[in-house]
Amino acid sequence: MSAEDTSRYVRLQVELVLEVADAAELGRAALEHIEGDEFMPDEERGHATTAVNGDAAEAIAYLVDPLDLVNGVPGVELTQASWSSETIDYDPDAEDWQVDEDLH
Repeated sequence: MSAEDTSRYVRLQVELVLEVADAAELGRAALEHIEGDEFMPDEERGHATTAVNGDAAEAIAYLVDPLDLVNGVPGVELTQASWSSETIDYDPDAEDWQVDEDLH
């Protein structure tokens, strides 16, 4: 692949920290999403239902789609996407969680 071909690709890295204010509501939304997914195989649906019960990180992973970040952006096509979510210990005052101003 030539340098000209590779320059057409851009990696967009996004890190979000979400506060779950209502875990029950989040769980219900994830279960509704899973039940409404007509393309999800039944075996995967059963696994997904089990995974989101009581696990906010799993529920968020089923509700958030990276395609939504770039859908409708003129002139771009999503080539590859991956994402994950996990429960973390978060302290907004800790130095580790300060936004790096050089990254903007």
